Formats: sequence, structure tokens, C-alpha cells
Amino acid sequence: MSKPKVFEKPIGVKDYLPGAVAKLRHIERQVLACMQGWGYEQIITPTMEYYDTVGVASSTSDQKLFKLLNNRGTTLVLRSDMTAPIARVVSSLLKQADFPQRLSYHSNVFRAIEEEAGREAEFFQTGVELVGDSSAEADAEVVALAIASLKAAGVERFKIAIGHVGFLNGLMEEALPGRTEAQEQLKSCLLGRDFVGYRQQLRELSIDESVQRELEGILRLRGGQEICDQALQLSVDDHARASIRHLCEIWDVLKAYGVCEHVLIDLTMIGDFSYYTGMTFEGYAADLGFPVVSGGRYDNLLAQFGRPAPATGFALKTTRILELLGDNDENEMERTLVIYDTAGRGEALIKAQELRAQGISVVTERSDEKSGALDEVMTSKEQCSFTHKGVTYTNLLSFNGNGMKGGSGI
Repeated sequence: MSKPKVFEKPIGVKDYLPGAVAKLRHIERQVLACMQGWGYEQIITPTMEYYDTVGVASSTSDQKLFKLLNNRGTTLVLRSDMTAPIARVVSSLLKQADFPQRLSYHSNVFRAIEEEAGREAEFFQTGVELVGDSSAEADAEVVALAIASLKAAGVERFKIAIGHVGFLNGLMEEALPGRTEAQEQLKSCLLGRDFVGYRQQLRELSIDESVQRELEGILRLRGGQEICDQALQLSVDDHARASIRHLCEIWDVLKAYGVCEHVLIDLTMIGDFSYYTGMTFEGYAADLGFPVVSGGRYDNLLAQFGRPAPATGFALKTTRILELLGDNDENEMERTLVIYDTAGRGEALIKAQELRAQGISVVTERSDEKSGALDEVMTSKEQCSFTHKGVTYTNLLSFNGNGMKGGSGI
């Protein structure tokens, strides 16, 4: 294997330059502030966890986990999501805290990938977990908060698709009793949104034509509240019908939140983690082919850490939102340039400190040369900014032995 070149990075990781970092931090601050407004408190967990606890519970396949050994030979993993680490904390450090618990986070997570274009091994997520509430009200809360968070992040056009794992499990067990392998093949097609492959799989199964039509009918179950009524007619399985009734309750709560314009029911939704047990959802932005948010209910996960409790939550794909919005200069901070000669140094640096105390970004520069050209830029009323040494400034102050001169009136 050849040695990496000095500027090379591992596959799937990237550098974020100042413009992108500013935008990423802006998204992070806006979204966390939104979540705080809904009563969610921020939590930070370690980047590394034990493989035998969080790694196993994460539901990320072994092939996608970054594993490493510590100096005692114990296997560790880089966290592949935030749900399992938070479940560990809720079951240990927060064990005495009453339910429900509302927790938020912003973190980088890691998943090993094949060397494919466009796939990231490290990316950022901002999300919430609502632990200790099994109600439809809790599921609706996280969906409504996901919508509010996308808006806070600056995503204007998007749609949230919600489904229920219980409906698909119940319907398929009813139609294909005991045929676990066939069920999993069909679910895999739905997870990959491969509806052509799903129909092909149905044709290859040895089933009655009526059963084939029933299972193919799932693909038409996408829309508004009327989908719930259609789904209830499609199955007599108790588990499937209970799941649909729960989904109907969620819809009613979302209607009270006034957010149904952003939501559609999609009963082909299955969720990409095996720990989902109920409602699942994904959000797609109008200008991006990948989901920008996903989440759902996972009522069995906390039992693996010794504190059984229902839970629901979601994660915003912060890195994808950054790609969607771009790293334009729309939110670029204002900067002031303070230049001075030797005689004006003391006054200039005192003024710079005063401005920084006011929250203004200030760059200082010593120059014994005349700054008339810069002063001329700032004294022109048509100019609201200028560039000096590749950096854009909105204000200029210059100091010499006679005090401040020129400038923009700060």
C-alpha cells in the first residue's frame, strides 16, 4: 500500500473552510435555540464508546462501525449515531431523573463506507430524544419540532413523510405468514425506495393473486388523512390496525399544531434502523435528493441498558442542510479594521478592545505608511464595505500620533 501524500485525507472526510464553518455554526445555533424553546436541554457524549455497549446497541451494522483498540486491548467504536449514547446516559447518569426527559444534541458521527463518490464517513447531526412518553402526542411533538427545526435552519421547501413499522410488519405477516426471508426482501426494497424491485419480488413469490394485489396496494398508500381509512380496509391484522390508529392520532395532533401542509402519510416508510418500533419519518428538501431529517419511535432500545422506557426522536442531517444552503456570505460577520502607526498604537489597541467588548470583530494592523487609500474608500458614502489583503471589512479606523482619523464613525 502506497504512503498517503502530504495533503491527502482519508476517504469520506472533509475540511470545512471559514465560510462553511460560519454557516454550519449558524445552522447549529439557530436549531439548538429552536429546540431549547421547546424545552429540550443539550447533552454532549464522548466521541468514543465501548463496542460491547453502545456499539452493539447502535443498530449500525458491524461493517459500518469504526473500531479501535485501547492500550488494554478493549474494543472501542467511534459513535455511529447519538441515540444509543443518549440511551446509555439516560439509563445511568440520569437514572434518578423523572420521565419524560427531553434532550438535544449537535455532534459529529462516524460510519465506515465503501469508497463511493458523495458518501461521508464523518458528518454532523443536530437532533432530539424524547424519552419516557409512549403517546401519539410525543410522536407528533418530535415531528412538529423537526418541521420547526428545518425552518430555523433556513430550509424553506420540504416535505415530511411519516409511516409506521407496525403496519408493515403486521400486514406482511398476515399476507406471508412465517415467510421471514420473503418479508425481509420486500422490506429491503421499500427501504431503498426501489418500487420496481418490490413489484418484481412480488411477481417471483408463489402467492395468490389477491395477496399480490394486497401487497402491491401498499405502494398507493401515500397522501393525507384519507390514507389511514384506506389502510384500515387493507388489513384485518390487529397489530397493523392498531398501528394505523396510532398514526391517525399523530395526524390529529399535527393538525392542531397547524403543520399538516408539510406532512404526508407514506405507509411504505420503514426506517433504516432495526431499533425502530413504531412511527418513522423522513424529511426531504425540494432541491436535494437525500433526506435532511429522519427519526421515529424506538421503545426497546433503553431496555438494553437496564432501564426500559419508550422513546422517540429525530436527527437533522446538518451537513446535508449545509450543502443545500451553501456557504454564501449572507450571514458573514461584520469586521472592523483598525490600523495604526507607532505613535498611535496605544490608543488604537485600547479602541480595539472596547469594540471587541461590544461584540464587534476587530482586526488590528500596524502600518507606518499612509492609509489614505483606505480612508478614501470609507469616506465614500456609496461604499458599505471594502477588501484589504483578501478580507472584507465593513468599517475602518486609523490612528496616528494625533489620534483617530478617517473611519466610519464608530
